[in-house]
Amino acid sequence: MAADEKGIQIRRGELRDTAVLAGFNIAMAAETESLELLPEVISAGVAAILADPGRGFYLLAEFGGEVAGALMVTSEWSDWRNGFFWWIQSVYVRPEFRRQGIYRSLHEHLRQLAKTEPNVCGLRLYVERENERAQATYSRLGMRETHYLLYEELKQGLRFRQGD
Repeated sequence: MAADEKGIQIRRGELRDTAVLAGFNIAMAAETESLELLPEVISAGVAAILADPGRGFYLLAEFGGEVAGALMVTSEWSDWRNGFFWWIQSVYVRPEFRRQGIYRSLHEHLRQLAKTEPNVCGLRLYVERENERAQATYSRLGMRETHYLLYEELKQGLRFRQGD
């Protein structure tokens, strides 16, 4: 695992990272959406993807020997493009490491990985409408807002946050 010019090292997530990644997800949901995730559900969800690479993968950024940030990647097949979009999800950088290039390093590493995968056609992500700082970051990195809106329908009885 080589460090970039800022000393940030990027690596794939492993089962040993479950607790830190679950903690990042809990913090991110509280910070960006004022949601209190159920720890047992998010821990199981993180462990599931780490145990089964077919579901996706996590990239972790380490700086100064600490996990400073992470993102999760899942795939979506595009029949129009005959390739997979890699969806960037669960982005989190610890507050004390923000504005130091952690996310940029994660994003650039993922971009390079995607270039080596012939069946990957692009990167996508969704962002909270009010999160203007994140939107500006994604724009600076070359991502563009699309004309699509995101809709969802959750299965009846699904519990993943306090109050469900």
